[in-house]
Amino acid sequence: MQITSQQIAGREVFSCLPLKPSPRPPLLFIHGAFAGGWMWTETFMPYFAAAGYPCHALSLRGHGGSSGHEQINWLSVADYVDDVRSVIQGLAIDPVLIGHSMGGFIAQKYLEHHPARAVALLCSVPPQGLVAAQFHLMLQKPGIFLELNRILAGNYTDTDTLREALFAGEADPEMLQTWLSRMQNESQRAIWDMSMFSLPNLLHMRRPPMLIVGAQHDVLVPAFLVQTTAQTYGEPCHILPGMGHAITHEKDWPAAAGLVESWLAQLEG
Repeated sequence: MQITSQQIAGREVFSCLPLKPSPRPPLLFIHGAFAGGWMWTETFMPYFAAAGYPCHALSLRGHGGSSGHEQINWLSVADYVDDVRSVIQGLAIDPVLIGHSMGGFIAQKYLEHHPARAVALLCSVPPQGLVAAQFHLMLQKPGIFLELNRILAGNYTDTDTLREALFAGEADPEMLQTWLSRMQNESQRAIWDMSMFSLPNLLHMRRPPMLIVGAQHDVLVPAFLVQTTAQTYGEPCHILPGMGHAITHEKDWPAAAGLVESWLAQLEG
């Protein structure tokens, strides 16, 4: 499947379309912290385009090929929500939102002011914020906790730390090196927003159909916090066995994609 890219309102947007016209709704993928729209292009986008879903993935401002890198530390979650809104306005049909980690938090904040067809939260920051996850990481994996703070300060990590933070199973060394070359620092303001200053207002949120997915060995957003998210929204909780935070690139990533595909099929039914 061919991946193309374009600029919409200054945001890099990757697209991967079905080979034939399809009645299925488009999907908009929202990446997590330290990443970009590129994280969806090798696995999930070709998979879902082959299944008939027009796929799009944006790079939030300050990320990937989008503008705003020089202001990265001052960008807010509200800025990222505006990016999602701008891209959606450029699409002909409202998409299903699929957010990973920080991207899932942004999707929740989007629902405060905008409707959505449906939302899938993959290893998402919970509506209660990052504080519990940060304390859990500090106690369980203090080395990774310190390394993430180094990345926030503009320093870079190595493949061993990346593997420990994101993967539970085997990780291809070449893929890890590629990820390492693409990763970047994240907005410190956005991290604070997700910690305590801009948590989702549950009373004002739209409540479209939701899919809540976590990973058994996720050290960044542990499974018990994914269960908290599911309880908050009154939805079932799906925990993928044997996987870490990067469910889009774990060796068994098709199991994660298949779970999302089954949920999408139920929505259509």
